[in-house]
Amino acid sequence: MNDYPSAPPVSEEQSVRVSLPRSAPYVTYAIIAITVIIYVLQLASEVLLQVDLPGAFLAKDNDLIRAGQLWRLLTPALVHGSIPHIAFNMYALFSFGIGLERHFGHGRFLLLYGLGAFAGNVMSFLLTNGNSVGASTAIFGLIGAEGVFLLQNRKLFAGQFRSAIGNIIFIVAINLFFGLQPQIDNWGHIGGLLGGLIFSSFAGPLWEIEGVQHSYEIVDRREFSGVLTGAVTVVFIFGALAFWGIVR
Repeated sequence: MNDYPSAPPVSEEQSVRVSLPRSAPYVTYAIIAITVIIYVLQLASEVLLQVDLPGAFLAKDNDLIRAGQLWRLLTPALVHGSIPHIAFNMYALFSFGIGLERHFGHGRFLLLYGLGAFAGNVMSFLLTNGNSVGASTAIFGLIGAEGVFLLQNRKLFAGQFRSAIGNIIFIVAINLFFGLQPQIDNWGHIGGLLGGLIFSSFAGPLWEIEGVQHSYEIVDRREFSGVLTGAVTVVFIFGALAFWGIVR
């Protein structure tokens, strides 16, 4: 799912193949590295101090959020509850992040990841009482963005669009189904998904093919104003929901 070879139609008789962006996904690798380092610190603090200090300071805790610790609407994406938990999330981040970062660019991808985490934790704050941790809020944001990206650029993917979007829908459905288990924060998943969908609807790449025969390139027609609008929209909607949850 990281790259989609493109064979967009030029006419009914002819198609061309265009190379997709291949920049190194530095942000994806950095997020994975930081998250793993923080988990190692979690393990070390439990061994040395008998308490998970990073989790204590970064996890979603509704009472502490209402007391003013608003960073907990974002930082739960950096801490995890077990080795299988972080392993699954980092594998998902690697699988989706590499392709999306190449498509969105480094800055827009980082913004997407953070907004997905924020939206997911706000939804969890509003609708679940228990503490929660994990990057799945942000990862569901990536999944939502992948779906929007495919939809907005479906003409370029020709016959691959249906299978690709079908795969996205299947991944969302199966993960939400397994998320019905009591120990899984499904509202956080749904919030992250909504955050990714909203942001990408305004800010996702709009690809066009330019050039002459044997020298085609992909150009992103999305303007910065769209990125700004998408970010402000997510922050406004979920920020207002968080404020309502704090003062109610």
